[in-house]
Amino acid sequence: MKKKMIIYSSMTGTDISKNISEFKDKSLLIVDDDNSFRERLARAMEKKGFKVTQAESVKTGIETIKINKPAFAVVDLRLSDGNGLEVVKKIQDSNNNSKIIMLTGYGNIPTAVAAIKQGAIDYLAKPADADDIEKALLADPQKKASPPENPMSADRVKWEHIHRVFELCNRNVSETARRLKMHRRTLQRILYKRSPK
Repeated sequence: MKKKMIIYSSMTGTDISKNISEFKDKSLLIVDDDNSFRERLARAMEKKGFKVTQAESVKTGIETIKINKPAFAVVDLRLSDGNGLEVVKKIQDSNNNSKIIMLTGYGNIPTAVAAIKQGAIDYLAKPADADDIEKALLADPQKKASPPENPMSADRVKWEHIHRVFELCNRNVSETARRLKMHRRTLQRILYKRSPK
């Protein structure tokens, strides 16, 4: 018999989560254009019991929804061909009981709030951990979830944000420095350092 995962809120001591085995429909759609992150997350979520489908763009995400209406979804806010909010809206239109998590960079919190209004149940900052995504997807929406066990340090958040912008600028140091309003040499020093813990 499978052991039920129980997450306790430090404030109330109440069960705020279910186990995926309690759900009849375990389908999970992951929409993210970062291939390595998406595939890693898909493998982790399959091990947790979800039946995962992947899409790398708004277009393929919407096409997938037409064929298979997911019970759960993890959608990146910024996709190569548009905004993840379009996918969230399509999922809600096809299955308004879907539990959707929006993934966002730290600079996009206002847009993430807009995602909640579109029908997402929560948002998490990238790079999100599979355990945190599972907790958010399975949390009782009536109760407040406990904070993440190991949140990223402020230095790590800054490092991740700088590297994400660098990748989005096609690894162009000058363009990245301009967009981040940083001196080019300062940016180069940060890019050559190892990621902080």
